[in-house]
Amino acid sequence: MSLRAFIAVDIEDEAILARIREFQALLAGTGASLKLVEPQNIHITLWFLGNITPQMAERIYERMRDLSFRPFTVELTGVGAFPSPGRPRVIWAGIGRGEEELRSLYEQLKPALRELGFRPDPKGFKPHVTVARVKRQSPELVKVLMENAGLSFGIFRAEEVRLKKSTLTPRGPIYTTLYAVKASST
Repeated sequence: MSLRAFIAVDIEDEAILARIREFQALLAGTGASLKLVEPQNIHITLWFLGNITPQMAERIYERMRDLSFRPFTVELTGVGAFPSPGRPRVIWAGIGRGEEELRSLYEQLKPALRELGFRPDPKGFKPHVTVARVKRQSPELVKVLMENAGLSFGIFRAEEVRLKKSTLTPRGPIYTTLYAVKASST
């Protein structure tokens, strides 16, 4: 049996999720064809693992337990798109404060996951929160992205890194936490 998996920091702050939903409503009003990310699926991906076995999930969790981090503040601010705002495929919220800590987690995971046969993303690590995927864009969508480039969604406290399973369904993915590693309080 194989699991589609990734390592992430979940965003569960209701105020932030409400602001993301407001922004998604703005995007939806542009006439573009979009797949909005469900509020319960909003997260910052540290590493997409692809399909792995349950045994590999356990081995990854063993390595995740070596992560050294304290609870830290993450600020969601700024809006952009991959590959570019003029040609959006993925619309994201950016990270202000907390980017260094997220990068540190990624760098700690890199050697451990390499040992298990996982390769880092060739495009590099750019912490972000995916809010929508674009199926078909509209001129209005590009305008909304440009006008909201500096939008702020708020601040939350990151206290856990989770190994998550993604179950693809016709209505969209369902994410389940397999394992979680808490920040050290000392």
